Amino acid sequence: MKHKIITFGEIMLRLATPEHQRISQVTSFCASFGGGEANVAVSLANYGLDTEYVTRLPSNDLGKAVIMELKKYSVGTQHIIFGGERLGIYYLETGAVSRPSKVVYDRAHSSISEIKPKMISWEDVFSDATWFHWTGITPAISEGAAETCLEAVKAAKEKGLTVSCDLNFRKNLWKWGKTAGDVMTELVSHCDVILGNEEDAEKVFGIKPEKGDVSAGNVESSEYESVCKKLKALFPQAKKIIITLRGSINADHNTWSGILFDSERFYTAPVYQITHIVDRVGGGDSFMGGLIYGLMTYTGDDQKALNFAVAASCLKHTIQGDFNLVTVAEVEQLMKGDTSGRVVR
Repeated sequence: MKHKIITFGEIMLRLATPEHQRISQVTSFCASFGGGEANVAVSLANYGLDTEYVTRLPSNDLGKAVIMELKKYSVGTQHIIFGGERLGIYYLETGAVSRPSKVVYDRAHSSISEIKPKMISWEDVFSDATWFHWTGITPAISEGAAETCLEAVKAAKEKGLTVSCDLNFRKNLWKWGKTAGDVMTELVSHCDVILGNEEDAEKVFGIKPEKGDVSAGNVESSEYESVCKKLKALFPQAKKIIITLRGSINADHNTWSGILFDSERFYTAPVYQITHIVDRVGGGDSFMGGLIYGLMTYTGDDQKALNFAVAASCLKHTIQGDFNLVTVAEVEQLMKGDTSGRVVR
């Protein structure tokens, strides 16, 4: 079966401080593009899958640059619409050791924040698609974005697509009048695959593990089995619930793993020690991209799909920028236990 994946959300201009400098220090920024759903699309296209990214961009040189960037990575752009005045921006101050990274958003009144239902023909977008992915970032942007996301989710289900979401709670975005819990409950009720990190379920739905401390640097997978079961009880239609597990020892050293619940049994991925982190932004998106690829490719083998997702996102931490630019072969090599980093000649 030929797969085609659609993702929908906001892509932004990313301005990152070089060499771990603070924003107050820099005289220049490293410019690139990034955004949760675009990051997933790039991962999947990089693995050789047919992928389309849907968004709304300003009709100016920045909008055109976004199209060029997506096409560079073989992501489809034919359903992107144009309108509005600006592309959102986010500033990234890269932390080090005990100083965490920091993100400053400048995305108010961006083109996609002013999107409205019926601007996108979802009938056309989903005509030959098999999977639709969205994240909790999109409905947080504005009421119009939330309504459009719900419109998309309903259209995807009517077409028989698999629908996945990353809960992706961003407290600095939910400012347009409703809470994340108010909006996300209906949206997630249409999803087959639900992904969250070790804190998302608590921040959005008030579901938290009986014990566990992400700041302790050691996140036990067993402590989050109860979170999966409670999410399943809240969303009984979900076929798979996945939690990424990040233990933060410091800004440069994290532990990384994940668990998957298929309604009957739990699968636990190996734990990676990620030291000397290059860039962790986009880590969750690279996990989602790896998971979608794994579920599509390793049909019936949820353990291998989960292992692929964790290994793919582990490698993302070595790559500058939002996008995970690794190959299937590189991920599978890491899955086999090759962590040597030896030169490939």
